[in-house]
Amino acid sequence: MASRSMPIAYSRTPEVERPRPVGSALWAGFRGRCPSCGRGRLFRAFLKVADQCPSCGTELHHHRADDAPPYFVILIVGHVIVSLVLMVEMRFAPPLWAHVAIWVPLTFAMALVLLPRVKGALVGLQWALRMHGFSRAAMPERLDRYGAPAEASQAET
Repeated sequence: MASRSMPIAYSRTPEVERPRPVGSALWAGFRGRCPSCGRGRLFRAFLKVADQCPSCGTELHHHRADDAPPYFVILIVGHVIVSLVLMVEMRFAPPLWAHVAIWVPLTFAMALVLLPRVKGALVGLQWALRMHGFSRAAMPERLDRYGAPAEASQAET
């Protein structure tokens, strides 16, 4: 008797999503661009992340950067400034007023320049790792006021 080929059984489990590139998402976020397409603007204001990318339409409102960007900026700026202060003090020994005149503006400038870049990189990291709703399977497109998918609640009424 000839063997018949059996039809392939498909599982109902959601398909495995392709991994997203972490490095390019971090770099795009650092440059203030959408981590998905790399073209659209990530921020609508200095530190306000746009709700969605104007170029590709990727939803960006899911991000949860919270207090992490300031902590990372403090860590980076603190290490750089303290190292430079110690190096300048050991080599040149300038008066105290010169230290204040140099390091206070430099600290503020570095913090203001780094803060949106670090926040963008963290949003890019969250997008690449599918954290906080950046995965299509993790969150439905629209929810009604009770947290159920909007399509399901309309079908019941």
